[in-house]
Amino acid sequence: MPDTHQQWFKDAKYGLFIHWGLYSILAGEYMGRRTDNISEWIMKDLNIPVEEYEKLAKQFNPKHFNTDEYVRRAREWGMRYLVFTSKHHEGFAMYHSKASAYNVVDASPFGRDIVKELSAACKKHDIKFCLYYSQAQEWHDPNGYMAHRDNCHIDFEQYLQSKCIPQLRELLTSYGEIGLIWFDTPMNMTAEQSRRLAEVVKSIQPDCIISGRIGNKLGEYMTTSDNFIPSGTFYGDWEVPCTLNDTWGYSRFDHNWKSAENIIRKLIKIASRGGNLLLNVGPDGDGVIPDASVEVLDKVGAYLRKNGESIYGTRATPPYVYDVDDCYFTAKPHRLFIHLMRPARHLELHNIANQPLRATLLASGRELEIISRKTCEGVSSWRINLPSEHVHDIDTVFCVEYAEEWPVYEPLR
Repeated sequence: MPDTHQQWFKDAKYGLFIHWGLYSILAGEYMGRRTDNISEWIMKDLNIPVEEYEKLAKQFNPKHFNTDEYVRRAREWGMRYLVFTSKHHEGFAMYHSKASAYNVVDASPFGRDIVKELSAACKKHDIKFCLYYSQAQEWHDPNGYMAHRDNCHIDFEQYLQSKCIPQLRELLTSYGEIGLIWFDTPMNMTAEQSRRLAEVVKSIQPDCIISGRIGNKLGEYMTTSDNFIPSGTFYGDWEVPCTLNDTWGYSRFDHNWKSAENIIRKLIKIASRGGNLLLNVGPDGDGVIPDASVEVLDKVGAYLRKNGESIYGTRATPPYVYDVDDCYFTAKPHRLFIHLMRPARHLELHNIANQPLRATLLASGRELEIISRKTCEGVSSWRINLPSEHVHDIDTVFCVEYAEEWPVYEPLR
């Protein structure tokens, strides 16, 4: 597995993805036609001509956009890093690019450098600032790739040299420290072209992490497919990009919102297997994050304020030898966090060799009775008893302390 060698990424576990661009104005519909795909792909999917799509820039003036509120909320929601779409496949730069006048400062009445504002707000609220950049798909430039189209006629190298690399240099030199560059959809990029982009990043900011979607196995961590959670544990660095509904950019037609319980379960499952969750919001054309998103994220943030110690800075444990319904493990040195996502009066675990020192309910600090013994079958077991008045709420987190550094699971007999 790839390794970022960056402690902040290994410890963060939870980040905010923000997809925002001209597509937010259309909100899933163009001239009476709805897209049946993700809304940020509307330009390609509905074959909107470049000269027509460009006109959206003159409408982009998000009167309710508030940088500080975005980032302050991200911190309250429990996110530790933020990834913003500096340029998506549509080709419109959400910062003041000198390499292309097709940008939010020069081409829109809004006239503000969004990347600059977000960079300052992330520094203020202690969130690692990161940027998404679409390096291969570029529907505005005639030499950029377009998915599911014949790209034989394009001069991709021309686009790479005239727009992609210059803009990448701008982002890495003008906005302070960038935690990672989230490349996307490498398409037909050669290994040499991907390597060239990686060298640009590292030559300017050596500590900036390169996402797996740079292509050609040159990324420093694995980026899974969208909304895909691996079924088993990985011990390198990896991340799951996830939507709150069925699209990334804003769509006024998509109300299929995941519940807070669904997101909490995803976060626990991903953390228990060693990864990070990068959860997306799509502001509308006025710069407003949908209320339904806010409601879900508020609840997840409340959960993390009580139980964040069992998520942040944790590592995957060795695979447990039994299948316990709705039960997951995360760990730090000398502490095992047991996530029980169903009501119960007690929890019994077999084949754990560690001798427990104490057990507590993480949310309250209440000490619990834990019995360590050998079963009649001769295997080590823990039994943790819950107080009779305990009320289950999505996830009951037990913290078990022991002398050994990491949990030891005995082999099956």
